[in-house]
Amino acid sequence: MSKSLSEFKYMTFDVVGTLIDFEGGLKTCLAEIAAEAGTEIDGEQALGLYRAARYSKDADLFPDDLVRVYLAIAPKLGLPTDQEYGQRLRDSAKSWKGFADSAAALASLAKNYRLVAMTNARRWAFDFFEKELGNPFYAAFTADDTGTEKPDPAFFETVFDYVAAAGHSKDNVLHVAQSQYHDIGISRKLGLTNCWIERRHAEKGYGGTIEPAEFTKPDYHFTSMAGLADAVAAARA
Repeated sequence: MSKSLSEFKYMTFDVVGTLIDFEGGLKTCLAEIAAEAGTEIDGEQALGLYRAARYSKDADLFPDDLVRVYLAIAPKLGLPTDQEYGQRLRDSAKSWKGFADSAAALASLAKNYRLVAMTNARRWAFDFFEKELGNPFYAAFTADDTGTEKPDPAFFETVFDYVAAAGHSKDNVLHVAQSQYHDIGISRKLGLTNCWIERRHAEKGYGGTIEPAEFTKPDYHFTSMAGLADAVAAARA
């Protein structure tokens, strides 16, 4: 392994899926709508339909795009197809929870690193996510700030420029994320050291996240944020 965890100055984080349980948030909201309609849904089926609908040439920025996505998947799930339910799914992002270990791990890591959020979500949604996580970030970049979404290299280049302005380089950055498609593969191509948080380690498939064309072996691999925080504590001891 090229660098010790103690050597980095920055940790950049994917937010939705790595720190915020968006799959749980989606399934909870859809299940509530289903219950009101007198039916039930299969959570994993719903995530598969979400994934297929989300990655479309007609896609809007996230989570605004959940209105369109809901209207596309509702008939297949036996759910009502009124616009108001799509808006409800979008607005559910305001109450999505962090994974149980996210806030504590971030608070611990923030003692020794500058934590930078890199999210494909819009700023309005990130404001809720950041509060849920305990406001741990030194800086944050959203889809509104970059004008694009990961895995577009331009998103990462925006952050590289920010780090460079502070006199550092991408060699001082550890990129932490759960998505092979959006983060791990592209961060490797761009020469970043990366850390894969395998949130779905106990489940099959990629859930609500698009499957990568090929798997990228990460520099660091944990199944939780707690695992990363513990490894950092050991490396710095």
